[in-house]
Amino acid sequence: MSGEGLIAEPRPMPGGTGAGRLAELMKRGTDFLGCQTAIMGGAMSWVSERNLVSAISNAGGFGVIACGAMTPELLDTEIAETKKRTSKPFGVNLITMHPDLDALIDICARHEVGHIVLAGGLPPGKAIERIKGNGAKLIAFAPALALAKKLKRSGVDALVVEGMEAGGHIGPVSTSVLAQEILPAMAEEIPVFVAGGIGRGEAIAAYLEMGAVGVQIGTRLVCATESIAHENFKKMFIRASARDAIPSVQIDPRLPVIPVRALKNREMENFAAKQREVADLLDKGSVEMAEAQLQIEHYWAGALKRAVIDGDVESGSVMAGQSVGMVKKEEPVADILAELMDEAAAALETRG
Repeated sequence: MSGEGLIAEPRPMPGGTGAGRLAELMKRGTDFLGCQTAIMGGAMSWVSERNLVSAISNAGGFGVIACGAMTPELLDTEIAETKKRTSKPFGVNLITMHPDLDALIDICARHEVGHIVLAGGLPPGKAIERIKGNGAKLIAFAPALALAKKLKRSGVDALVVEGMEAGGHIGPVSTSVLAQEILPAMAEEIPVFVAGGIGRGEAIAAYLEMGAVGVQIGTRLVCATESIAHENFKKMFIRASARDAIPSVQIDPRLPVIPVRALKNREMENFAAKQREVADLLDKGSVEMAEAQLQIEHYWAGALKRAVIDGDVESGSVMAGQSVGMVKKEEPVADILAELMDEAAAALETRG
């Protein structure tokens, strides 16, 4: 299903005093993103493409294209196709280690993409200058308070605080701890979005009350009707519980592999073998460290595609956050966002 022409109007915001409080707490986030609901879509490779991204934006949230390992030509097409499906704002997530980062930034500028999310390490100063020079707002991930302060000094416009409960590449600290560390110190200075393990509106309300301007959600949106993820991939999500989403294990301490959280299957064992293979190449001097890390990233991209697109959920990577246990069925994006907002408003109303 292409999704072209099927542009749904966002649902009305929940009513009542809780809804008013929710809109008030989200106002900095919605003003910053230019949308109705300060819920960003997490950038999930192969999943966060034109159909899901446009559906999130059309439902009042903020869709984000996962550029991942795309070439500049592919990103150019993806942005153009997304613009055909929505007139609402959306962003693009770029990986800092991408060899064509400058060209990708230029593609975003040509399409007048208003928000760019840089992931996969500290953003290079040159990239920050190019993005800001093109007039886009820059969002970056802050895995610690010291880095959050550094990013703000570097000119980043907003931060995402993402804990280890998230799917895909993860850090070592939980969302709740990172939020407690960073929000009190940074929330007044810069818009902060919280991500990782968020599956219900009550959690959204709690982080907003702590000072967040919004949240980023990925796992809950994988089984959206508009998501192109293979039926097998979605079925595995719907059957899974939180404890099925486990982090990958680092085999060799010399190979700084960022852990990946995914549903346990044969692929998690295959990754251990891949690490040993790359570590052996390092031993022999056949590859430099940067090339070794790039090989690992390409490996994940291929494994994820096998699962998401081809439906091979045994030898493919089924990346999922721990909130996967809250994914119960396939349903439209608009319904998922409406449910989260209703739950958040109800929680705020209860708390008065």
